[in-house]
Amino acid sequence: MNFRSPLPGFGRRRFLEAAGLGALAVTGIGALAACGTKDSSGAAKALTEVRYALIGDGKAEPGTVLSHNLGGFDLASDLGVPVTYPSGFPASLPVMEAIKAGSVDFSFATATAVIYAIGGNVPVVPIVSYPLPSNEVDILVPKGSDIKSAADLRGRRIADHQGTTGTYSLVKYLDSAGLTINDVDYVNLTAADAEAAFAQGKVDAWINWQPTIELARRKHNAATLPGVKTYDYAFFVASEDFAFDHPEVAATLARNVRDAQRWVEANPETAVDEFTALGGFGDSTLERDVYLDLVKARRLSYSGAGQFTAVDEGAIAGTQDLADNFHRLGVYPEPVDVQTWLSDSRFDSVRAAVAAELAQA
Repeated sequence: MNFRSPLPGFGRRRFLEAAGLGALAVTGIGALAACGTKDSSGAAKALTEVRYALIGDGKAEPGTVLSHNLGGFDLASDLGVPVTYPSGFPASLPVMEAIKAGSVDFSFATATAVIYAIGGNVPVVPIVSYPLPSNEVDILVPKGSDIKSAADLRGRRIADHQGTTGTYSLVKYLDSAGLTINDVDYVNLTAADAEAAFAQGKVDAWINWQPTIELARRKHNAATLPGVKTYDYAFFVASEDFAFDHPEVAATLARNVRDAQRWVEANPETAVDEFTALGGFGDSTLERDVYLDLVKARRLSYSGAGQFTAVDEGAIAGTQDLADNFHRLGVYPEPVDVQTWLSDSRFDSVRAAVAAELAQA
């Protein structure tokens, strides 16, 4: 087995490095000057702006709709304050660092990032959650490969980005055939390195999520294995200062995100045309076509955002299961009590505001 499990002493820096964030998240984003919303007396300051962090390329997601006022949305007008959109975050883990530094108010977060926030004492509040699309993850194998099912992966070399949605799906997929990570030759690679290794025949299979994996499938004329599922949840989160001091504004922002995603899903061709006009896909017709197909099929990470709710028992149980599996694998050095944290009564006022706002059509 080639699974490099962290040993005791696997702290914040090594966790970030394992997630592919390295020094950027530790000394770059994490070093931003704090700018909280309390005055010297501890009272809440008037809200002058909301900082909504956009993650990754932002090519087809509700944040892009809102930041460019597509579909008739005017978020700043609805919130009553200007909205800025910090970018340059490759994933949601460094956004947790930015929230801790006081430079971000609101953003998308994977379950992995929420678990890190719990263990890393990030002052974050879960606003809403939703299950990721069950078919968001795929395992690629070369066309004509003799690997046809989970059972055929025994002893094979599998590329995955350790500690991500793909890892969790791989664990569950292997379990369906009575296998564990110990039964395969596991290789921890970023998506770019994994694709190169797959194209060169250096790995037998590669697991990742959309749109990366569908783009790779079409580029390399690869096949996918049947029955691969996505099990974890996604969240939108806010800083404690923003959520606790301005719960109605945070709830209104969440509703706008939901409604923006609904607009994308109701108008996929228009939305992707708008994203294309903004330069989201460069000169790649393939990339645009893949995004359009995935938006229509609702297979992207944001595809469930049109139906999200205040954090419920399903999200709590699912995220706890992910944390328990990653602790068992050694990705997390200590157990993480997700259930107690996500159920904490100090979030009740925010939950109530969010539930009331989302009840609007």
